[in-house]
Amino acid sequence: MTSTNPGHEPVLFEQVRSLLAPTAGDVILDCTLGRGGHATALGAAAENTTIVGLDLDDDNRAYADARLAEAGIPHHTTHGNFVRAPEALQEAGLAADIVLADLGFASNQVDDPDRGLSFLRDGPLDMRLDPTGPITAASLIATLPETELANIIRQHGEEPYAARIAQKVAQERTQRPILTTGQLADLVREAYGVRARTSRQHPATRTFQALRIAVNDELAALQTLLDRLTRALRTGDTSWLRPGARIGIIAFHSLEDRPVKQCFTRLVRDGLASDVSAGAVRAGTEEQDRNPRSRSARLRVIRSTIE
Repeated sequence: MTSTNPGHEPVLFEQVRSLLAPTAGDVILDCTLGRGGHATALGAAAENTTIVGLDLDDDNRAYADARLAEAGIPHHTTHGNFVRAPEALQEAGLAADIVLADLGFASNQVDDPDRGLSFLRDGPLDMRLDPTGPITAASLIATLPETELANIIRQHGEEPYAARIAQKVAQERTQRPILTTGQLADLVREAYGVRARTSRQHPATRTFQALRIAVNDELAALQTLLDRLTRALRTGDTSWLRPGARIGIIAFHSLEDRPVKQCFTRLVRDGLASDVSAGAVRAGTEEQDRNPRSRSARLRVIRSTIE
């Protein structure tokens, strides 16, 4: 393991460790293990900690599992969506002192053209974070009515040219299947027309984001996690969330950060939590230069006031 490159640099590494502040004996729930960078750092920050982790990508979960074992950190990891976080803890007979959800995806996933998450490398139009999932981006592109496809691109990508892009896709699929990331990126660029030359980011950025969110049902999963956290704090449920638990969520775009901010604001307003991070924490210039994927990351941390 030590000779293996993790293939991913976790964002806001020091801020996560500082704000979540592990103490001896803590149970740490990592809702999105990835390659285990955050989990290993948090687990090693204090004595006798235990990690409970989940990830949709079973290869990454297994990698993180081995990494935690090598570090000598007791752990229980599960292949699955973080909406099952309470059950994962309960099945392990534990309750969390720390909860972390990093809503980004691992660099090894985006860099693998076979995953279809990036338009920078041509590959199958897949986009599943869980490779065993039933729905791919290609299947959505092939089957969704044009108006529904436009709505997804508009709502999940905040794309102003959503209707034009959906129309272009609908026209193209009558001629040939749209099966690769390169095909889709080219279609989006064509839909943009001359505007593609003046766009500050690649024209396909928002469309790819929208389809990835739809394929993985990401916003619904996030809302479910926020609802379950809220319910535990409002009811004083300590079966999976311990009194005084610290909760941190890293979001990468406004569609993720907005509901996190709204949820945390309500919990603080209602006296159920205190704001540990004082709003959103962003990566510094040095980290952004070293790891460009940290530029959009926003970390918010609260602490349960339930005792």
